[in-house]
Amino acid sequence: MRHPRKLVLLGCLAALIVMTILSAVVGWAAPNLISRKWTHHITTVLFFGFGLWSLWDGFMEDGEAEELAEVEAKLDADWKANPGTVKGGNKADDDSKKERRPFLTQFFSPIFLKAFSIIFFGEWGDKSQLATIGLAADENPFGVVLGGILGQALCTTAAILGGKSLACQISEKIVALLGGVLFIVFGIQSLLSTVES
Repeated sequence: MRHPRKLVLLGCLAALIVMTILSAVVGWAAPNLISRKWTHHITTVLFFGFGLWSLWDGFMEDGEAEELAEVEAKLDADWKANPGTVKGGNKADDDSKKERRPFLTQFFSPIFLKAFSIIFFGEWGDKSQLATIGLAADENPFGVVLGGILGQALCTTAAILGGKSLACQISEKIVALLGGVLFIVFGIQSLLSTVES
């Protein structure tokens, strides 16, 4: 809400693309380390586990709502403490500031890097990353990468462009319940599919 949406969107999408590709590579390599049969069974169990976990979150917990309120309060406090600076100065000042910036920020916007790092490290070990690893272990990794990137891009774009209004219209409980049902469906599909040796 405080930064240009384009930079935030590009940083988030870049992080999700890198995370999806890394997850698919790990999933693709897993059957080379563990037998294909075992990776298939582990994937099936993960889907059912994530489904039950998401359903449990949807029915029982309000932890994410409390966490969201805590983050919003911190952002409001930060915003009040530093309401922004007035753009001013001359070109010489801007050039000298650029020369003193760290290496990566000379090529990428600090906002882009901040969005990238927050999403990349925030998603590390998340259910979606583990599901991507499981899918890539059991299915075509290129299809998993393409579908993962497309799905993440759609959700992230919707969140960036209309996040506040979307959050008011769609409850976290519904999202958790639908996610749980979807994981269970994936688990059933995985359970009923045959394992290629």
